[in-house]
Amino acid sequence: MRHVYLLILVLSFALMEKILAKTCPLGFIKSKKLCVDENECEFENPICGENAVCSNTNGSYYCECKEGFEPKDRFKQENGTTCRDRDECKDDPGLCGKNTTCHNTPGSFNCTCAAGFRLKSGKIYLTELNDLCESVCILDKLNCGGGHCQNGNNGHECKCNPGFTNYGHKTMKCTELNCDTFMNKSKTSQVSSKLTKIVSLMSNSCLVLIPSESARKEPYEQFDGERLLEKLLNALDDLLHDGFQPDNNMVSVLFDIVESALTLIGPFLKNTQTQRSSKKTEVELLVKRGSSQPEGPFMISTNTTRFSSHWDTATGNNYLGFTTAALLSYKSLEKSLNRFFGYIEGPENKHFNINSRVVTAIVSNKETGHLEKPVILTFSHLRPTNENHTCVFWDPSLQGGAWSTRGCTTMNSSDVQTVCSCNHLSSFAVLMALYDIGDVYELRLITWVGLSLSLACLLICIATFYFVHSIQSTRNTIHLHLCISLFIAYFVFLVGITRTDNKVGCSIIAGMLHYFFLAAFCWMCLEGVQLFRMVVLVFNTTLRPVYMIAAGYGVPAVIVAVSAAVSAKGYGTERYCWLNFEDGIIWSFYGPVCVIIIVNVFFFLITIWKLAEKFSSLNPDLDNLQKIKTFTITAIAQLCVLGIMWVFGCFQFDKGTLAMSYIFTILSSLQGVLMVIMHCWLSKQVRDEYAKFLSFICAPQKRKYSEFSSNQTSKSQASRSVQHTGKSNI
Repeated sequence: MRHVYLLILVLSFALMEKILAKTCPLGFIKSKKLCVDENECEFENPICGENAVCSNTNGSYYCECKEGFEPKDRFKQENGTTCRDRDECKDDPGLCGKNTTCHNTPGSFNCTCAAGFRLKSGKIYLTELNDLCESVCILDKLNCGGGHCQNGNNGHECKCNPGFTNYGHKTMKCTELNCDTFMNKSKTSQVSSKLTKIVSLMSNSCLVLIPSESARKEPYEQFDGERLLEKLLNALDDLLHDGFQPDNNMVSVLFDIVESALTLIGPFLKNTQTQRSSKKTEVELLVKRGSSQPEGPFMISTNTTRFSSHWDTATGNNYLGFTTAALLSYKSLEKSLNRFFGYIEGPENKHFNINSRVVTAIVSNKETGHLEKPVILTFSHLRPTNENHTCVFWDPSLQGGAWSTRGCTTMNSSDVQTVCSCNHLSSFAVLMALYDIGDVYELRLITWVGLSLSLACLLICIATFYFVHSIQSTRNTIHLHLCISLFIAYFVFLVGITRTDNKVGCSIIAGMLHYFFLAAFCWMCLEGVQLFRMVVLVFNTTLRPVYMIAAGYGVPAVIVAVSAAVSAKGYGTERYCWLNFEDGIIWSFYGPVCVIIIVNVFFFLITIWKLAEKFSSLNPDLDNLQKIKTFTITAIAQLCVLGIMWVFGCFQFDKGTLAMSYIFTILSSLQGVLMVIMHCWLSKQVRDEYAKFLSFICAPQKRKYSEFSSNQTSKSQASRSVQHTGKSNI
């Protein structure tokens, strides 16, 4: 039994030893069969939380808050205590000293000077006891520029002297307002009452901003920059509404006024970004304010133009507490300024045309004549084209003003936009170089020679159709008036197409060309109608003269009258006395021409088809060669008389269509020659009359001209009766 007790006792001790070997007291861990202290401060998650320091002890730990945090006593995390920031500024209001402001920070604080004060050292934060905050009015006597400095509850204020302003921001420097900039332009703007209105608006607004010595309340407190901007845009709308046709001096004055106006308005705008749009203008303005000069790039834009630069370029060397930048786009000014290209060198046989909106770009920096960093302007084209484009600006120093490329380069250009780089600021645009077929010497020579021959031949046709009674009929009456219209149109073209010196005279010449060329086409249309009635309908083909006169001369008169009433300034261009392509009035000519050509093509095809049937039915045994010859001559006559060759005139656009230009020029300038050949020389009846007339001239003793005329009366009547039957003598 004794041995059994001993065995149980041994086993109990062994079991207890085993249990004790697996556990250690709280705060200790087992290490090599021994219990050692556990470092709670090395736990993965800080046991004391943020802003506290953990300290380990034998079998335990304690926490202490960092400097600037509470509580100050030791604590343990399991008690739910955390460290919180201590507000030194609240606990000790006089901590930073006189004329300072205390700013609490997590675990600390810093001291800055109160509004209207500044450290002598120029530092931001007070770090040394002997570095005191002094009034900015004492430290910087020029702090207010053209004004005197005063300290107030909210900092210093600048009271501007007469003639100066700080644009409603009392802590900004007072800068001089030179209202004479606007007042001096009133003399040069008298030629335009609407331009004078803009000058007066800006002059009066500028004068309001200059406080008088006796004024108790600064006028800028009631001044509204947004309202003045709206008034400026409305005044520009009035100026550009009915078409602005200025000389170069007036353009320079306009741009100068707009630049000065935007410079004046910008600082008064309440928002940092302002966008406005009116009927004739678009504008965007940026304003940066603050004690420190803005840095970095900026970009402003309208619907068609983008202006990119840097704030240091906009500010310049004299920061006044604000910086402005603006871009104003004119929606229709390019039509009025599509000239003044005399100082731009272009390639041979090319002329320029504005293919973008005209814009004015300004910044508050007054020294923008030569910028270290060029500005970038991206223009969207008004008409997509692959033609070469040139970046230009308006240079007022070129004898009153003209477009110039000085300082501007074309960075890249596509069919839809052009990117320009310029080392100065002004008003800008993009010019498109167009191929000018009118400057090709060969075409000019063909035109003058061909029209001269046509005038002589048309004169022969007029005399023939008017004096030779035996051939008179409805068709020849149409031919007579067609020749008269073409004769007058060609004559006016020869003597007046380039007479652009007198604008009024040039407009009259353009109107005459518009009228008589349209009249010629109307008589051509009557020719088609008459041929259709004779060949297809085959009934009484006599048209009453009053109807023909109304259609031939009345319809063109109505078209020209309406066109002139809608856009009188569309008659006459810078280079030719013809209709202006830019404002769309050219379609008052091309529209009726296209309609008449389509109608005449229809009549032409129907007539040729019916004539071919008649040639076969009248004489089936007619030799094929004779039939082809007669058919060809008739087709050529129809083609020339009905003006189908004017179709080629619709395909003259650029250098690639030069062949079309030659075809059109040859056919149109020689139309009078073709008329006399087809309707006089190839007509046997007319040739017989010419022979009789020549025989009378050569042998007057054998036959008197009076007898010649009387003998033809019966023939003439017989000829009329034949014409009334509907038979064609083509």
